[in-house]
This record gives sequence, C-alpha cells and structure tokens, in this order.
Amino acid sequence: MSRHILVFYGSYRRDRQGIKLARWIVDAMKARGDSAELIDAKAVDLPMLDRMFKEYPKGEAPPAMAALAGQIRAADGFLFVTGEYNWGMQPGLKNLTDHFLEEWFWRPAAIACYSAGPFAGVRAMLGWRDTLGEMGMAVTSSILPVGGIASAFDEEGQPAGDSGKRLEKAFPRFADDLNWWVDAAKAQRARQEPPY
Repeated sequence: MSRHILVFYGSYRRDRQGIKLARWIVDAMKARGDSAELIDAKAVDLPMLDRMFKEYPKGEAPPAMAALAGQIRAADGFLFVTGEYNWGMQPGLKNLTDHFLEEWFWRPAAIACYSAGPFAGVRAMLGWRDTLGEMGMAVTSSILPVGGIASAFDEEGQPAGDSGKRLEKAFPRFADDLNWWVDAAKAQRARQEPPY
C-alpha cells in the first residue's frame, strides 16, 4: 500500500545541516515504496503568522499558503524534521505549522530531531509532541534522533560516521511505526467520517 507522506523541515539558517537529514528521509521513504515530498519552510516562505489559512475569505489566501493547505489535506501522514534552538522549536517550522489547523486533523505524525551536540534535538522534540497532538495529529511513539548533525552525512548526503550508522539502524523501525499508524488512520477514515 503506497502512502503519501509530507516531510516538513524548518530551518532558515544560512548553513543548514538538517536539510541533509530531511532529504535523506524523503529518499529513504521512497525506497520503501511510499510517496514522500519535502516541504521546506524556507522555500515556501510564509509570512510571520498574522492570519491562519482558515481566516482568509475563500480564494484570498496567499497562493503558497493555499497550495500547501491542499498538499496537507491530501497527505496520509506527516514527518517533521526539527532542529533544536536553545532547547526549543525551530521558529520557521513552528510558524509554518501554525498557519493551518483542520488540515492536519486525523492523520499521524512522526518526529525526526537533530542537533549539533549529543542530545540530538530531543529537547525540541518534546515540545513538538504536545504541539502536534494539540493540532489534531496522532504522534507516533518512535522518534529518530540524530546527534552531531554536521558529521552525520557525507558530501553526497549519505549517512556517515557513528551518527549516520545509528540513523540507518533506527530508521526502519521509525518508518514502520509511522506507516502502521498511517494505514490504521486511512482504514478508520474509510470506515467512519471523523467526528469533527
């Protein structure tokens, strides 16, 4: 069963390291037979949140926002790749997600996190769990933490070193967890309309 997964990434920094992880995850999901698409907050470039998508009169939302709303609604599940900024969330990714609400409902989400240091972004991941749950997503129990992100990939974007080996070892279970919930949610939505 093919699944359509959106992979969200949110760093706006000049020397982004986590983009390597996001791109690798997209390729790894495709290699498993699923459809995966990278949504890069910097490329989408939504303004700082003033109005949510639903607050615009029909047809008046900025084109990038309207297009992304359609992509979110069409997805089977979501994968958030997030770095840790001073123990917290990436502001670019948080800003992007906050533009939407109902579009996220009743689909699962998984979190891959990273940092330059050994804690691998897990402190930011903890905040994301609550936030994504509040936004109507079922968040998987498996996470994909990558420490030492600058040395976790080689020049071709392939996993390298100890961090890269841990990533390759952990990814199959992480993806299996997300896919199980994607399949369960799809089956339930086919049986019964969501309650709201």
